[in-house]
Amino acid sequence: MSVPFFDLTRQYEAIGDDIDGAVADVLTSQQCIGGPHVKALEERLAERVGCAHAVGVSSGTDALLVSLMALDIGPGDEVITTPFTFFSPVGSILRLGARPVFVDIRPDTFNLDAEALREAITSDTRAIVPVHLFGHPCDMTAIMEVAESKDIAIVEDMAQAIDARHAGRPVGSFGDTGCVSFFPTKNLGAAGDGGMVFCDDDGLARRIRRLCRHGAQPKYHHLEAGGNFRLDAIQAAILGVKLEHLQQWNERRREHAEFYHRVFADRESIVTPRVRSENQSVFNQYTVRVEGRDAVQAGLKKRNIGSNIYYPEPLHTQPALNEERGHGAFPEAERACREVLSLPIFPELSPDERRRVCDAVLEVTSR
Repeated sequence: MSVPFFDLTRQYEAIGDDIDGAVADVLTSQQCIGGPHVKALEERLAERVGCAHAVGVSSGTDALLVSLMALDIGPGDEVITTPFTFFSPVGSILRLGARPVFVDIRPDTFNLDAEALREAITSDTRAIVPVHLFGHPCDMTAIMEVAESKDIAIVEDMAQAIDARHAGRPVGSFGDTGCVSFFPTKNLGAAGDGGMVFCDDDGLARRIRRLCRHGAQPKYHHLEAGGNFRLDAIQAAILGVKLEHLQQWNERRREHAEFYHRVFADRESIVTPRVRSENQSVFNQYTVRVEGRDAVQAGLKKRNIGSNIYYPEPLHTQPALNEERGHGAFPEAERACREVLSLPIFPELSPDERRRVCDAVLEVTSR
């Protein structure tokens, strides 16, 4: 039996008729930009995340970019983030001429080490971008304490973590903004790119909306240079259908994770992800640490078991940054890049497939 790392066709097979109906509604109305589906999705997700405002945007990356633009981040500013994540936060910082500053990760959660955060702050620090990686919340209590004491903005990268909670509160509701991605493989995924920005401040929300429409207010009267960052109505319609199933899908992911936890508990060469007691994860990925990671992945491939590596190289060594500090600067992030391996955890994974994954991992690691 082969087990895919991810299979979106199963999701579509289950709810395809509803998705087709929602898409047909947009096409029949020809309200392809904005319209009722975008408005309804924004309102439903704002309530779900616990924020006053939600602004649909064109991608998770653009959610980060427009948030930083709205906070006036620019040349000479420093923005603190993690070196162990996808390139989007750093790319957004660089596009505005600001400087990314890294803080190493905690080895148990893969998230930014809040205890080391204060040491990275300088007089030029304007913002912090914590990333709720793999669906696991950051320690937002500690991060907010540091940020508020220094009057530093927070842009939460919740691209992989919609519906995750820290201390009973949804991620995305702590910072000045929260930024989610609707990339197809996310827990709530579109049929292409999409994203959303959450915030409570009325003025900040107005500016984000304006920046998403080329800085125009009213139409054709441009107060500033923005961009075309709007969420397509077809994507909003699809997401509206999928939102009805999100809680059930997240519960399935947690069931898979708990099964993996139990099976791998006694295998010292497999370190399972830790979810702190004050957090609720949504397990966008189930990422373990394994000795001899590349050999383990090769062994799984021979047994037709899908897996992936998030991420094989830390951000501070990427050529695009031209960092003065290279390998060795952030040892925990670099160690994670050598050891992490993500296993299948999509909601439609069957019990037999899940067992097959475990058997293969145990067999390969025993060698």
